[in-house]
Amino acid sequence: MRLGTVAAATATIVIGAGAAAVAVGRYASDVALKPSPGHPLPGDSRLTVHSADGGHVILTRSLASLRPGIYGLAGAGCHAVAGPVVHGTPHPPDAVVRRLERVTHGTLRPGTRMRMTPQVHIGNPHDALGIACADVDVPGELGPLPAWFVPGVRDTWVITVHGISTTREHPMVVMPFLARHRLPVLDLAYRNDLGAPRSADGIHHFGDTEWRDLDAAIRYAVRYGARTVIVHGWSTGATMALRAAANSALRDRISGLVLDSPVLDRHATVRALAAARHVPRALLPLVVRAAEGTTGLPVDRPADAPDPEALQVPTLLFHGPGDTVAPWTASRDFAARRPDLITLQPVPHAPHAAMWNADPDHYEEILRRFLTPLM
Repeated sequence: MRLGTVAAATATIVIGAGAAAVAVGRYASDVALKPSPGHPLPGDSRLTVHSADGGHVILTRSLASLRPGIYGLAGAGCHAVAGPVVHGTPHPPDAVVRRLERVTHGTLRPGTRMRMTPQVHIGNPHDALGIACADVDVPGELGPLPAWFVPGVRDTWVITVHGISTTREHPMVVMPFLARHRLPVLDLAYRNDLGAPRSADGIHHFGDTEWRDLDAAIRYAVRYGARTVIVHGWSTGATMALRAAANSALRDRISGLVLDSPVLDRHATVRALAAARHVPRALLPLVVRAAEGTTGLPVDRPADAPDPEALQVPTLLFHGPGDTVAPWTASRDFAARRPDLITLQPVPHAPHAAMWNADPDHYEEILRRFLTPLM
């Protein structure tokens, strides 16, 4: 074979391999970026139920099952609520005993595989918590956005926005607290959620496009009587809150932000989500580059956070130093740039977006102190 033919053949192989790598990277990126409520996050593990009776559930021993606090237990055809770890109760050495708060549906049979999740409640606020609520549609740029409205007597509304791997059921963990303080709540589903309009590409943009649905919710709240709004967001919902506070035409109506585990370093979050969904480690750099093209993620700014200098309102930021989805260091550095407005509240032993779960009483007391002057 002549040298030119060899070179041409080699170039074809290289180009073909490159094209294949790009295709694989794009596919893996889509896997990581598709909204997938209920899918495991980094650090999650499947737990086997050993037994469940007498107000206790015995689970596989792991870092997840040893976490302090209150969590949902989700499995195929079953949902329950697991309370704190119980000490002094006989159990196998490879197991952990937790208080069983309730079985929401299904049966916790021995051998059932479950996952701990910060989404404690399922259903709607009335059925799950006995809190009066109405189903409303918020007019969004892609179509009607379903939301729950919980009435209250104050003219400051709280708009709650869920994040990665959860649904609008997740913010129900704080609804009893907000109801006790007579705050109206608008709990929003946004683009690509179940029942909400689908975006053209059907993937996460880490708040860069989704914030416009939050903007629509702010307009809705103001139209129906809110003098001011407080946005309480988890994960990408917290990032949406920051985008809205900087970009919304009604940002002057936002009186405060509560951010729980905000996604401020999107590269790190893309890598974490891809790894959790079993994308091989060798492909992770390709996944990040593919995400740059798909979502507009900039290659030259690894920590693509909203600018803290744009903040104009008091902000309470909860985050756990052990978060494996959204790096704690990004929140720490973000808060350090605006100590005049941002109060950073570290929560140890809490996974992503589970700051309430780790210590509900402490979380709600910090929240009460923050909200009281804003009500």
